[in-house]
Amino acid sequence: MTTGPAARSAASLLAAGLSATVVVPWSVPALAMSSPWWEHYEIRESFLCHDQRRLVVERNDAQASLISGGSRATLFRESSPLPGVRYGNDNLRLILRGDELTVERLPQRFSCFRTDQA
Repeated sequence: MTTGPAARSAASLLAAGLSATVVVPWSVPALAMSSPWWEHYEIRESFLCHDQRRLVVERNDAQASLISGGSRATLFRESSPLPGVRYGNDNLRLILRGDELTVERLPQRFSCFRTDQA
């Protein structure tokens, strides 16, 4: 299966946040994957990106899990005077503002929009 440049770029962003994990191209089965029960995520949201790929974000007040394909990255809440709710780790940052999710690993950045509560 081939993917376009946008899908490869998004997959490389997620892969950079995960060590030694193979990123499977995003697909609908990604929505079936979830975080371990002991992480106690209160909110599960689905986002659609510009290239028609889906991401799932599970989150609570302290941390978030970004799920794509068979891969998952854990990020921790960051305090910031800037607008939006921010989660990050050494390689990756999520910024939630209303229905928009921005995923960044500078200098790369892309936006996705909430589709529903997953």
